[in-house]
Amino acid sequence: MKPIRAALLALACAMPALALAQWMWVDNSGRKVLSDQPPPMDIPARNILRQPGVRAAPASETAPAASQAVAAKPELAASRAVGKDKDLEAKKKAAEAAEDEKAKAREEENNKIRAENCSRAKQAKVQMDSGTRIARTNAKGEREILDDAARQVETKRIEGIIARECAAKQG
Repeated sequence: MKPIRAALLALACAMPALALAQWMWVDNSGRKVLSDQPPPMDIPARNILRQPGVRAAPASETAPAASQAVAAKPELAASRAVGKDKDLEAKKKAAEAAEDEKAKAREEENNKIRAENCSRAKQAKVQMDSGTRIARTNAKGEREILDDAARQVETKRIEGIIARECAAKQG
């Protein structure tokens, strides 16, 4: 039990040290970056605001360094931002075009399905209006002939399908 307590105590003492192992710097575009990894090699030493094992400088000292870094290369930051925006815009346009293409394909597929449903419903309506006997199989698997009431209910159902499926085709 004592070795476990000693290990837990050592771990608890090490946690604050881990929390202090943070780097903070101002990148080339002027943003503050926090990381547990050191900054890239292209970041000048004056832009490093905090590093592990070194106390942070007061905010009044770091703010001018950060503003000088941004002021020193405004055209570089602007050109990178514009380049990113162009790439981003191109990707957005490509994504929108792909989405439009998918929407068109879905719409065409829906139109084909509606046209087929419309055609089948019209054929069923012609059969209902012909006056011939219509037989169908019930849930028990038995064959039954539609009487006038069942024929009228089925006709109304088919007319509803025609109104719904064929109206979209015509419109």
